[in-house]
Amino acid sequence: MLARFLDPSCCSLKICGVTLPADADRLVELGVDALGANFWPKSKRYLDPAKAGFLADLAGRILRVGVFVNAGTDPPRELFEAGFIDAVQLHGDEPESDLHTLAGHGIPVIRSATLSNAQPPAVPAALLLDAHAPGVYGGTGRTIDWPAAADFIRQHSGLPVILAGGIVPGNAAEAVRLVRPCAIDIASGAESAPGIKDFDKVRALQAALA
Repeated sequence: MLARFLDPSCCSLKICGVTLPADADRLVELGVDALGANFWPKSKRYLDPAKAGFLADLAGRILRVGVFVNAGTDPPRELFEAGFIDAVQLHGDEPESDLHTLAGHGIPVIRSATLSNAQPPAVPAALLLDAHAPGVYGGTGRTIDWPAAADFIRQHSGLPVILAGGIVPGNAAEAVRLVRPCAIDIASGAESAPGIKDFDKVRALQAALA
């Protein structure tokens, strides 16, 4: 499932910041490739791990990515081993040693970076390029420099790159055309409110990728 999500021959869709079981079920019904659950307590889209049991019911039906910010390696490892998530997205300032530790447990890692500090990490499954916002880790709605992102991808052709930051139904097709990522990651661009998904927007995003 992860390999299909990261297939560079097409562009997959990840809807991030899922907080409600009904929203997760609807994403599965629509055939969305992946969902993200944010386990950073300061996020507007925070999902308490104690309320994340519904993710276990989705195993094998959608790629489940757990998003963490400077949490260390134990919390993501525990959720992975409990069967709640399929991959870990490190969206903070984690040291390279965290990536190696998680990979040593057989956990696929997506490393988040901004264009100013993006470089191919040693062990992740993919790199996620997001907009820079001091003190805020994702979900800002800010758009990154697409031509610069495209240049980065061309320079690192063997690295799966996921594009995030300010993508909405109205610009998704153009973002994919210009940047050529293996996937796009959407939070605020697929919502009616933080953590509440808007399925008209989700379907429009799918249509933009078709």
